[in-house]
Amino acid sequence: MRIKKTIQQWKEYSKLSDLGIIARRKFFNNAFDGVLTCAGIVSGIFIIFLAEPTTFEPKDILLTGFATALAIGISGLWGAFLSEEAERKKKVLDMKKDMAIVEEEDENPELKNNENKYKKKKKSKTLLERAEKYATIVASLVDGGAPVLGSSLPLIPFFFGTSLSVIHFIFSYIILAGLLIYLGIFLGQISGGGRLRYALHLITAGVITLSVSILLGFL
Repeated sequence: MRIKKTIQQWKEYSKLSDLGIIARRKFFNNAFDGVLTCAGIVSGIFIIFLAEPTTFEPKDILLTGFATALAIGISGLWGAFLSEEAERKKKVLDMKKDMAIVEEEDENPELKNNENKYKKKKKSKTLLERAEKYATIVASLVDGGAPVLGSSLPLIPFFFGTSLSVIHFIFSYIILAGLLIYLGIFLGQISGGGRLRYALHLITAGVITLSVSILLGFL
């Protein structure tokens, strides 16, 4: 029962703080950044690998990829927490001003008749602050976790084998394409249609990233 009550509170907090919209937006933006970042790393190393096949080992790519993913994740988590906390504190303060919330009960007899009203406002204030705090934590976790997920999944093929081969890169690109398609479908579901269109847009972004990496390799 306690778990059920906690989940119910979380749902209430999410509704009060508009967390769903914010979390979806943060998940897409940061997962997309992570996927393209990993695509750039894999493509750059792939170009070097084609020129000098013995230069890298799978563990080198894993080290580079996970170090980058970790850096992006920490940056997203830290930055999002500070910015979300500041924005949501401002939101609470602005709402307090608009609602004329009284922080301390006035003992003036004229206000006694409004005691229940003030108590209700105080309760609302507490609920709002809890909701905003909850939203700050969840939004920060999404902001930090999404790019880590997007950057890490394409590195899975490099866990297998002791010597680097073209097969590693092929499977990594398949995972990258799958992630871009999934994110496109995700956007299509949010918008209520156009899943294929969004998926093609994101695949195009991946192809452009690959093309630029190849161009830089030739230069």
